[in-house]
Amino acid sequence: MGITSAIVLFAVIWFLVLFVTLPFMKRTQAEAGQIEPGTHASAPADFNPRRTALVVTVISTVLWALIAGTIISGAITVRDLDFFGRMGPAPEAAGPNE
Repeated sequence: MGITSAIVLFAVIWFLVLFVTLPFMKRTQAEAGQIEPGTHASAPADFNPRRTALVVTVISTVLWALIAGTIISGAITVRDLDFFGRMGPAPEAAGPNE
């Protein structure tokens, strides 16, 4: 895995975790009992982007390490994901004389 692939993988995981965690980490104005005039009751009451980014980064780093380690180790390859057999047979491993 190249450095660009690693960065892209981390970015995809980070945003995925962000969108998954946002609904769980919010406290609405209705729950707080302080609805500001002109806003919806489900608007966040005390959104803390720094805390959210920190939690998302920690979770993403752990997930990225697991996924990148699996990819680098070769436990899962692209051929393992070829469910329809479109890649053809695997090439023979090159010997030391070739």
